[in-house]
Amino acid sequence: MIALSKPFLAAAFAAITLVAAAPAQAASFSEDQQAEIGALVKDYLMKNPEVIRDAMEELQRKEQAAEAEARKSGVAKYADQLFNSPRHVVLGNPKGDVTLVEFFDYNCGYCKRAHADMQKLLDEDKGLRVILKEFPVLGQGSEEAAQVAVAVNKVAPEKYKAFYDELLMSRGAVDGARAMAVAADIGLDKAAIQAHLKDPEVAATINESYALAQVLGINGTPSYVLQNDVVVGAVGYDALKEKIKSVRACGSVTC
Repeated sequence: MIALSKPFLAAAFAAITLVAAAPAQAASFSEDQQAEIGALVKDYLMKNPEVIRDAMEELQRKEQAAEAEARKSGVAKYADQLFNSPRHVVLGNPKGDVTLVEFFDYNCGYCKRAHADMQKLLDEDKGLRVILKEFPVLGQGSEEAAQVAVAVNKVAPEKYKAFYDELLMSRGAVDGARAMAVAADIGLDKAAIQAHLKDPEVAATINESYALAQVLGINGTPSYVLQNDVVVGAVGYDALKEKIKSVRACGSVTC
């Protein structure tokens, strides 16, 4: 029998890969050799199953690193649409030194929980600029609510924050009717909102969010984008504050 040395195992794994992925290239191995290699590798893995775990962990690490790098490249490439699009709402300091973008859905329970974190950051950090991107991914009701929200921002941008706060934190399912009711609650003309729903810019605004999310690999809410990072999920106040601190320390979108 061949000794199970590390060089042999490396060669054996290479051989198994050839057999599995390119049978024609593996033709130089006889059937007996292929069977022997397979038996040796199987024996080794049965005795050392942690090798499989370690390999899977390394694969996951590499995939996550590649995903993070792709997202970082996407942020740099589409920075103007992410941070300067006139279509989306800006909260906090419009000339702040750090911009935090949030993709959200009015029916997202995690977005509701994260609302307090965002409000606390805005209250405490006077240099923070927040951009809200309507990203309705939870069904027809969410799409309808997002359309009304975009129309509200067109009709009365000064009242959008009040609309956003009330609708996001409302109980139960949110849809177009609920969004229109909230608009009326804060004193907006429902007829004017209804008229603006026909504006092509309403669909264009939401489609812009969809396109950016696709480029960045974002498929859930809430998700956040900073100048040098993409953060997926309701990570909480402390984590977001640390991310903002990191951007400030960096002082560059290419950091």
